[in-house]
Amino acid sequence: MKRYQLWLAMLAAVALAATLTAGGARAEGPRHEVYGFAMVDMGYMGTAVDPKWFDTMRPSKLPAFKDEFGKDGQTFVGMRQSKLGVKSWIPVGDHELRTTFEFDLYGVGVDAGQTTIRPRIMYGEWGKWGGGQIMSPFMDVDVFPNCLDYWGPGGMLFFRNPQIRWMPLQGDRSVTLALERPGASGDLGVVQDSVVSGSIIPSYTVPDLSGNARLVQKWGYVQLGGIVRRIGWTDMATTPTTDRSGSVTGWGVQLSSNITRFKDSVVRLQGVYGEGIQNYFNDAPVDVAAGTDAGSPRTGFIKGVALPITGVTAFIDHTWNPKFTSTFGYSQNVIDNSDLQHANAFHMGQYALANLLYTPDPKIMGGAEVGYEKRTNNADGFTVDNWVLHISLKYNFSGTFGGGQ
Repeated sequence: MKRYQLWLAMLAAVALAATLTAGGARAEGPRHEVYGFAMVDMGYMGTAVDPKWFDTMRPSKLPAFKDEFGKDGQTFVGMRQSKLGVKSWIPVGDHELRTTFEFDLYGVGVDAGQTTIRPRIMYGEWGKWGGGQIMSPFMDVDVFPNCLDYWGPGGMLFFRNPQIRWMPLQGDRSVTLALERPGASGDLGVVQDSVVSGSIIPSYTVPDLSGNARLVQKWGYVQLGGIVRRIGWTDMATTPTTDRSGSVTGWGVQLSSNITRFKDSVVRLQGVYGEGIQNYFNDAPVDVAAGTDAGSPRTGFIKGVALPITGVTAFIDHTWNPKFTSTFGYSQNVIDNSDLQHANAFHMGQYALANLLYTPDPKIMGGAEVGYEKRTNNADGFTVDNWVLHISLKYNFSGTFGGGQ
């Protein structure tokens, strides 16, 4: 059986089980919801981008040199944002067990550019404990604007990651701590050819430690988040005089807020700074890069550098009336590159958009969006930008079973 057929079969089984459970549920018994939407996107990219990312704005996927991906722009049409999920609320002891299984069709990783099953959330929560794949506590999902673009602002944190989390405080004053799956990417830069191919392999001996604290007020909320991580690597081609194995400590802090005191508007803000935390950003290439280690012949005068990064995001979601809304804003991230990265390595990404969305009914949405993105390289003076026109139609559906429904 092909992989997508297996995923569909699994989801169908979950939905069927929810329906059967609902048939005999008491009013206070288990409750299940099947939800999702069908969505089609169409638009035009003014600049030729990495073909694996043909239908979204990611400044890091713009060309690193002139005509890298061709001379002309491109039209895109797809339905990869379409989503399907199942949620359950089941009384267990003194608490309610809450679970979510959700996927869309937006291929990433080895499936980048394809329309294929992509698991988004597979998470369970009971009382103060939760586990599975869900948004990292280091990020703040409420900063994400109401936009048509799938990927969203590159300067904000956004990462769904397998984790075990503890929530000692819940409600308007909440605290969340988590141990997350470690992972990072690296760039050997100009010394790539001097290192034995494939000899440097990643080494992750401890999970990432992340957390946040949030305070909700009448005017909105403020959230402070942080993360500490160990990023290691092993040199599998050591000699009696040279061993490039090593590690760095990655760390980061973020401050975010939603301000709701303005009539018919929500202001979404986030600022981030850290070193070696690019993996948690929405669009940043590498966490660690090679740098000069002038005083250490043992490492071949090369060391790993946790790259500093700064990110800012500011958007406004405005409601004109019950049927029309708009979003507009700007996001940016800047990496302090190491001295051994290539001149055309990614240095800064900028992202902006404005849209008008029409919702005649909660189950139907259509809209148009204009987006702008720009890439700046490390040291060769090359910059490239891209204007994007994007229109979408979206049709929501949901059904609830059990719990007296």
